[in-house]
Amino acid sequence: MKLAVLLCSILAVCHGANVKQTRTFPNYFVFGVGTAAYQIEGAWNEDGKGENIWDYMTHTNPSAIADLTNGDIACDSYHNYKRDVEMLRELGVSVYRFSVSWSRILPQGLSNYVNEAGIAYYNNLINELLKYNIQPMITIYHWDLPQRLQELGGFLNPLIAEWFEDYARIVFRSFGDRVKYFVTFNEPSEVCSGYGSLGKAPMLNETGFGDYLCAKNLLLAHARAYHLYNNEFRPTQGGVVGFIVSVGSTAPLSDSDEDKYAVELYAQATWGIYADPIYSKEGGFPKELVERVAAKSAAQGYSRSRLPDFTEEEKAFILGTSDFFGVNHYSGTYVSQSLYTSQHAIPSSLDDIEVGTYSPDEWLQSASWWFKLMPNSVYIFLKHIHARYPDVRIYITENGWSTREGIMDDERVDYYRSALEGVLDAIDEGVKVHGYLAWSLMDNFEWMAGYSERFGLYEVDYEDPNRTRTPRKSAFIYKNIMKTRLIDHEYEPESYVMTIDEGR
Repeated sequence: MKLAVLLCSILAVCHGANVKQTRTFPNYFVFGVGTAAYQIEGAWNEDGKGENIWDYMTHTNPSAIADLTNGDIACDSYHNYKRDVEMLRELGVSVYRFSVSWSRILPQGLSNYVNEAGIAYYNNLINELLKYNIQPMITIYHWDLPQRLQELGGFLNPLIAEWFEDYARIVFRSFGDRVKYFVTFNEPSEVCSGYGSLGKAPMLNETGFGDYLCAKNLLLAHARAYHLYNNEFRPTQGGVVGFIVSVGSTAPLSDSDEDKYAVELYAQATWGIYADPIYSKEGGFPKELVERVAAKSAAQGYSRSRLPDFTEEEKAFILGTSDFFGVNHYSGTYVSQSLYTSQHAIPSSLDDIEVGTYSPDEWLQSASWWFKLMPNSVYIFLKHIHARYPDVRIYITENGWSTREGIMDDERVDYYRSALEGVLDAIDEGVKVHGYLAWSLMDNFEWMAGYSERFGLYEVDYEDPNRTRTPRKSAFIYKNIMKTRLIDHEYEPESYVMTIDEGR
């Protein structure tokens, strides 16, 4: 009897493995890759482009970057965009998400002068993509604010909403006849961390103030751009506009009610603050977070909350202003109230919620100090979003693994396969995931880490003036997944010479 049970168990496991391996992605599901302007374009001051906050920071404070580098040349995509499109064709992607540079289009930040050379560059890229049936997805803002606007306060100035609306109008007007997917902002948490910490440009480090004020102004800017598209451009262009939030997976360290509540508080403080005003039923900042910050502010002697709430009119203006939920994800952590320490700055958002995090030593460490592999993290965060906003359509707009130099990147291969299994698991349970965009097409300037971390499917040779791009093993694996629309864990490339499949 015991032997029979054991055999049945083995057969069940094997059957489950076979079923899992042969699952296919739905016909509506799209695959692609992503990049960002400052990280790949280079040509930082060519053809009339203005200075942005990353140009300014890396030139005036080079030690802020781990390897003392900058994005002046980066991958030189400004001059090599046709090679970039060729790589997209080699991979066989359906969608390419890239950002447009505010200061390349509006060198002074404001709409009084449009740089036609910048418009021409993006038109050339878009037309090259469409020539090969690759759908462009434009990120309107990916962290590179014109320096002149920063000197006027940047996202701490409430006029940023009007400035961004003016910029978005030019983007919609210039490219919306061909581009049908737009994203207003990429990762507002990272944008606002530049105001509440030293972690990103412009490094203002106004903890517990700057990040909160930035959040409010950025969401109002997003809403203005969304309504602009909805009212003036959607009737003739027929596209969609989304918003991208960075979401890490979280699990309670224990089964205690306190730790489960800590998970909710952590979600509210790290991404709910940006997502709830758009996607929740009630609108506005998350209720518990608002109460926490108000109570902390009062205890610290402030006459009003450091988190500036929305008026009822503003809440209604922001609510529902997205056609899809774009989410960037890399890993996750355990969360607990018992792990809280007073090491955080006071005031700060993490001190406001009084919770701590924990990543076990046995979790695989990437090349990035902040990034360990949490098992099953993709499935966990997708289920979390679905539970919080059950009707939203989800696109994973960034997901990837960092390594050092080298073509053979089996860790990245394993990461992608595991992540995409998590996507299939979530789809099987009714989560509305409609696409997956790998990060990144190629190695690029990884912000404060410079070129010391590599996320690319293609390796870039930064010693070569031509910035030669070479496919890694992961590029071949990802290509096979997109072509077959299934995850074959046994597949190994027969050769490492990448060719274009004209019949895709």
